[in-house]
Amino acid sequence: MVATVQDKFRVLACGMNERLRRHWAACEAMAQGWGGISAVCRSTGLSQTTIRKGIAEIQEQMPHLTEDIEQGRSRRPGGGRPPLTETDTRLERDLKRLLEPATRGEPTRALLWTSKSTRHLAAELSRKGHDVSYRTVARMLQKLDYSLQGNRKTNEGKQHPDRNAQFEHINKRVQAFQRRRQPVISVDANKREVIGEFKNEGREWRRKASPDKVRVHDFRDPELGVAIPYGIYDITENSGWVNIGIDRDTAEFAVDSIRRWWHTMGSRVYSNAKELLITADGGGSNGSRSRLWKVCLQE
Repeated sequence: MVATVQDKFRVLACGMNERLRRHWAACEAMAQGWGGISAVCRSTGLSQTTIRKGIAEIQEQMPHLTEDIEQGRSRRPGGGRPPLTETDTRLERDLKRLLEPATRGEPTRALLWTSKSTRHLAAELSRKGHDVSYRTVARMLQKLDYSLQGNRKTNEGKQHPDRNAQFEHINKRVQAFQRRRQPVISVDANKREVIGEFKNEGREWRRKASPDKVRVHDFRDPELGVAIPYGIYDITENSGWVNIGIDRDTAEFAVDSIRRWWHTMGSRVYSNAKELLITADGGGSNGSRSRLWKVCLQE
């Protein structure tokens, strides 16, 4: 009899919700008679309390069961345990603190992803005194607009042993500047783009059989030349500025882009600024070894 109930439950469990499962288990227990509750409990893994509740609901034949419980719900509103975020007020705050230094993503997008697994995050939260599972962490990440992403090429060759400590230091410096209401910007030059009617990746809505016609060859137009976008992103204000160059990506061009951003946007937002924190990669026009970059910044 136990094997038969197990086989039934294995087939039906995936198609039943919580309410239907306890009613089905209650019917099986009542059909077996004395000892039926224990037998069904062993074969299905449901608790005796759940099965007894199902029996009580069936025996009483409560007409308001279908009226009080909304369609698609297994319990009346308010049933079950309250969310951990309500009983543990520090849980969400501590999770965000763990995510901030390890979060990657485009700064202009609200959708983020993290390099730490839910199990690692749950373990760190447990060390901080929170009773939380990795499944709960996954649900919280979804509510915070995080998503599970595949691997990306983020390792850039041989890494310095203090690489993580360096980024932690940068993160703390950025937060310190933001607390003092001092400007923090991230700068970088995008790849050179040819100007003209050239093919670009992507699609747009147009009438059928009427695509936008572009040039066959992607050779540079000697009259139109190229465009070099140099972007400046205000991390605190979530705003950007792009300066377009038509010659070369040099250190003078990079600093002039920052200067234009400051006179056009930065000085209006940060009228009392006395410092400026610039985050940049270590190569190109804003390379850490470029003397001209440093001299132009001082000027």
